[in-house]
Amino acid sequence: MAGLELIFSTICNATFCDVLYDKSPIDPVNLFKQNELLALKNDVNGKHLKIGTYNNYPMSWVERLENGTLVGRGVAFVLVDILREKFNFTYEVVTPEKNFLLGDRRSEDSLLGLVNSSKIDMAAAFFPILLKYNEMVTYSDDLDEGVWMMMLKRPKESAAGSGLLAPFDTYVWYLILAAVLTYGPFITLITWIRSKLIENDEGYISLSPSAWFVYGAFIKQGTSLSPEANTTRVSFATWWLFVMLLSAFYTANLTAFLTLSKFTLDIENPIDLYKKNYRWVTSEGGAVQYTIKNPEEDLYYLNKMILNRRAQIRSVNDNKEFLPMVTGGAVLVKEQTAVDELMYSDYLNKTRKGVPETQRCTYVMAPNPFMKKQRAFAYPKNSTLNKLFDTVLKYLIQSGIVDHLERRDLPSTRICPLDLQSKDRQLRNADLMMTYFIIITGLSIASVAFVSELIVTRYYKGKDKDVTQKTKTGKALKMLKKDDGGPPPYDSLFGKSRYKINENLDTRIINGREYYVVHNKNGDTRLIPVRSPSAFLYR
Repeated sequence: MAGLELIFSTICNATFCDVLYDKSPIDPVNLFKQNELLALKNDVNGKHLKIGTYNNYPMSWVERLENGTLVGRGVAFVLVDILREKFNFTYEVVTPEKNFLLGDRRSEDSLLGLVNSSKIDMAAAFFPILLKYNEMVTYSDDLDEGVWMMMLKRPKESAAGSGLLAPFDTYVWYLILAAVLTYGPFITLITWIRSKLIENDEGYISLSPSAWFVYGAFIKQGTSLSPEANTTRVSFATWWLFVMLLSAFYTANLTAFLTLSKFTLDIENPIDLYKKNYRWVTSEGGAVQYTIKNPEEDLYYLNKMILNRRAQIRSVNDNKEFLPMVTGGAVLVKEQTAVDELMYSDYLNKTRKGVPETQRCTYVMAPNPFMKKQRAFAYPKNSTLNKLFDTVLKYLIQSGIVDHLERRDLPSTRICPLDLQSKDRQLRNADLMMTYFIIITGLSIASVAFVSELIVTRYYKGKDKDVTQKTKTGKALKMLKKDDGGPPPYDSLFGKSRYKINENLDTRIINGREYYVVHNKNGDTRLIPVRSPSAFLYR
């Protein structure tokens, strides 16, 4: 109950009841402040004020009635109406000639110019508190912290890349490629050094067999090499262990990526706009434009994008005019409340049109903010209204009423989140793009190798056949000496077959199977199956 009492007392103090200082204990300092505030209250009582604003839905905007009267709407004018009922004044709405919040040229073009020239009594808009304009206007107590976000078209696939490459970072893939390219020459080098230092029958392994061993082991294939030296065996075992662990990590991470992958964007921070040279757009005369033009701000580096026309500054009366630009690939930088309203209204429109659920979230918001600024009402420099109005505004701020008003028309859940939590995860063509690349690359390399072999063969064709034959014979003998670790022939293990099988032998069909009828030296008759793998053992 204590929480409800606090809320009711806050609303009472901020709206219809007497102000808190009317019942405070008597104190010389407080008494002076009370007398000053009472004098200001009496001065405002029955007064007609000029209140300026500009179109910045949903925080503030203007509607024109049939008789031409301007009516202020939005969060800002909810607060103004509370102040009006509290202090009994009337007001009229004034707008700048251009829908600018900030400006440096004509005072009539921007809301800041109207305040600075004292053409209005206050600005009912959420002004970003910028140090550059502290000497021009007086700010009220901070109403909230404005957060500017980046809105972009939802990409079809995650920025993590293709599914086959996603398990490892790009840097890891480079290191794996370097290991595959260098381990073959390493085996050749270490076996060559060993053959020079230790004299035995085992020679060194040349570069070509070493490279093929590394490649074959990497794709889990065997090898015909059979090293005898411990040094070479340890080198081979080290590579096999590396491939085994790498394959296990890759398989596990690929499974996790395809089932529990998190959707990521190319643009997550303001620096990404600059590094990746993305087009982006924002409102003309807004806080973003003047922040990036200020050399003292951290975002000043983005001013270069305005100069090279990668950033566009547009003057619009309705935020929906930005949607075609975002659909075309640009990034919209706007207050979070405005971005939420845009995404929510677009979602509702697609729902009314019967668009499928999976296609309604066309846009997405970057996970990190573009910038943050405290926001407040603005008054002319010589105004005293801020002292009086702040006594009410601070209660509205502390009770959370301002935050509630900003999001009262939005759902409590997040609108079109980055991860849509889809239950199915089907492999798309983009996930298998790497397989197509491997096939095309392999065929291209094979074609180049074929052409090279054809050219080399025809080049040496006209040489002396005897020299060629000797060279081939020498190479064959050398390969036989090196590759002496292959399996022995069958005859060397079990001896030659006792039976002589040829096409002239008699055949007999027993139980539907054909057999050879053979006779051994002792006169015994044997049946040997025909066209069976076991028949080859008798040859």
